[in-house]
Amino acid sequence: MKMFGVNYTANTTPSLNFEFDQEDDENQYVPYNERPETYIVPVVFLIILVVGVAGNGALVLTLLRHANMRNVPNTYVLSLALGDLLVIVTCVPFTSIVYTVESWPWGLAVCKLSECAKDISIGVSVFTLTALSAERYCAIVNPIRRHVAGLSAKPLTILTATLIWVLASVLAMPAALFSYVPNVPLQKNHSILVCSPFPEEFGEEYKQGVVLFKFLAYYAIPLCIIAGFYLGMARHLELSTRNMPGELPGAPNQSGQIRARKKVGKMVISFVVIFIVCFLPYHTFMLWFHFYPFSREVYDEFWHTFRIIGFCLSFINSCINPIALYCVSGAFRKRFNEYLCCCVPSSRRRGGSEGRFPRTRGDASTLRETSFNSTYRRHTQELNSAALFNLGNDQKPT
Repeated sequence: MKMFGVNYTANTTPSLNFEFDQEDDENQYVPYNERPETYIVPVVFLIILVVGVAGNGALVLTLLRHANMRNVPNTYVLSLALGDLLVIVTCVPFTSIVYTVESWPWGLAVCKLSECAKDISIGVSVFTLTALSAERYCAIVNPIRRHVAGLSAKPLTILTATLIWVLASVLAMPAALFSYVPNVPLQKNHSILVCSPFPEEFGEEYKQGVVLFKFLAYYAIPLCIIAGFYLGMARHLELSTRNMPGELPGAPNQSGQIRARKKVGKMVISFVVIFIVCFLPYHTFMLWFHFYPFSREVYDEFWHTFRIIGFCLSFINSCINPIALYCVSGAFRKRFNEYLCCCVPSSRRRGGSEGRFPRTRGDASTLRETSFNSTYRRHTQELNSAALFNLGNDQKPT
């Protein structure tokens, strides 16, 4: 079996605490400069850092600066963006080099901070997505129930978001308390430092318990809840398109709304798929490595590659949400372009519309009618999208 000489931990530092036979050490160990991940992983993490900071930063700035966007779902979105920024700022710069350098260079304090911050971020992200899916389900399926019950939505949302952060912080305390930096021997006269959240004195049962708990609390249970809410929303939108009041079946306006609602239904299903793709490889490897009795013996190039893919995808998830919101929300897309795409010359934006101005009065009448129909269809689609996500202004489109 070909070994890779690195150490695997549960969250950030990849370490595999193998015990090598002395006579086979030099044949099994692969130097870092001969591994492709030494050069690929830092590039991937650099992209995650740039996209994640820019996207989540623009999202936070948008929600804080524009009062008309501070509604109930956007409170959860703000909490989600802050959780993503936490892991990107505190973990990505340090963990980006764990496949590049052989030994953990940052010391005990950064090890504890990195492990704890990642657990907090994962908890905030997963629990916030669950709360957001529940809020959106109620807003779509029964939008007046909350008002009939007399509940104050905004204070309740802020309280829920605060409790999510408190819960995520409490669940991350073991990583802050027990993470340590052991000295692991690799070859006859060579050893490395690794960042591990599993104290050796706690035994293998502690590792398995933590891995299983994180799989259930951070993945399986929230995924089932989120999938249930989003599938319920998609089903409700599908059924609602069959009987739209005030319109004849097959009318042009109805067809536009049907297409818009079906598009939104497919979009929310894709969010569930993204969630599965980003975290399934990571949890799959963790369960296999810590529960399969012969995992250390059969660990090979396939599992090594699979582990790296899961490791990267778990961080990529922190920069996908702004991209998804950019595609879904026209209001956020407008603000995002203002903050990050302000370098586009204004003459270029004006030039695209000057060619469409009519030269005759008859052309102007035709243009006004065409523009009205186009604008009506666009606003109809935006209203259907906003009904689900409510990520932009809650006011009527202008």
